[in-house]
Amino acid sequence: MNLKEHQAWLTDFYKTCGWYQYPTFVHLNFMTEEVGELSRAVRAIEIGRDHPGESKKTPAELEDNLQEELADVLDQVLMISSKYDIDPETLLQRSQNKLTKRFQK
Repeated sequence: MNLKEHQAWLTDFYKTCGWYQYPTFVHLNFMTEEVGELSRAVRAIEIGRDHPGESKKTPAELEDNLQEELADVLDQVLMISSKYDIDPETLLQRSQNKLTKRFQK
């Protein structure tokens, strides 16, 4: 599956669940929440978790959680771009163009 296909599937899924109609700033809040969860997943891998209420996770569980949170952040980027009718492939190209231009040697 490519980004366009996933964005189309995700948009249909969100519409079916009744979440798509939320204003874009709500989706941005969802993304902010997901970035926080991603931060927590990275922290658990990099320096561990010292919270007494959490059980220690295996490296495989930590990796699985990291992938899940990265996917959640990506989904919110795709939802926001869908709300503005922006092709996700355009985002990839813009990123590459910007970085190439900014950091030319």
